[in-house]
Amino acid sequence: MSQQIHVAPVSWLSAEQTAAWHAVVSAAGRHDLPDRPTPSPKQVHAQLTTAGLDSHRLFWLATGTDSTVVGVAGLRLFTSPGQDHLAELELHVHPDARRRGVGTQLLSTAAFAAQVERRRSMLTVTTDGTAGDAFCTARSFRRVMTLHQLLLPVAEADDTAADTEHPGYELAGWTGTVPDHLAATFAAAKNAMNDMPTGDMDYGRVSWDADRVRKMAQVLADRGDTLLTLAALKGDTMGGYTEIVIRAGETRRALQYDTAVVPAHRGHGLGLWLKATMLRTLKDTHPGIVEIETDNADDNTHMLAVNGRLGFRPQQIVHEYQLDLPGA
Repeated sequence: MSQQIHVAPVSWLSAEQTAAWHAVVSAAGRHDLPDRPTPSPKQVHAQLTTAGLDSHRLFWLATGTDSTVVGVAGLRLFTSPGQDHLAELELHVHPDARRRGVGTQLLSTAAFAAQVERRRSMLTVTTDGTAGDAFCTARSFRRVMTLHQLLLPVAEADDTAADTEHPGYELAGWTGTVPDHLAATFAAAKNAMNDMPTGDMDYGRVSWDADRVRKMAQVLADRGDTLLTLAALKGDTMGGYTEIVIRAGETRRALQYDTAVVPAHRGHGLGLWLKATMLRTLKDTHPGIVEIETDNADDNTHMLAVNGRLGFRPQQIVHEYQLDLPGA
């Protein structure tokens, strides 16, 4: 006899529910991606309890007849102009509870909620060849972008490009929130990310200003994460920047966040220069970090080449899927 599954919304996650969420995510990760580190309880707690920038989240827990949590789903609803048509789904099912309709019930519930919120597109990401990949393919999701997930062993990185001269440019670095005198030009450089490859994704457009870049840094600080930024300045303008994030409680792995070069400053090797110099900074200031993770769209040939030059190695392929929702 199949186990009856109950899906319930959660407006506020208790410590017990957060622990159950972490247990499901960790079990699914160990089963599907045994070579990848699973998030710590502290990281999951920070993700679930810290408000995102220009968005809010809905949560659901799926339980069996014995009240054990066997699946979880979160829906991020973007609220900023240019992205308020969009929702982003996170869904995990414990390996022991799969093929019982848990994922299908969670997806149906989340999709209905997205429609109620008048969203026309729901995105999710899965790793190639996993159960999640097959799940999306079987349920009307469209594969809209493929990403190469890369890993760089810091000790083996080629950072010699940090020695390249770039006349007219100077470097500025900071931890956490951008200094006030750079906030406006940093926001202008952030808007350069709007031409990043997004495949066939209905991603919309993000508009940055000084207030928004400060709020983004605050979100990361509220999670306990460390944000490192390095920028290339030419006079009063910012030609490009790169960001590294070390998540709360992390001792080995850093995450590459944005790297962008403003269109008027492209063609001078600024991206490689910035990333190589950031590597040296990371070695000096956070010697315990031994690897950096990043991902690039498969049609972002320039950044793939830059990362290859630095020594990033292919780790796995991930796919962005999109579910088109009716009635939005």
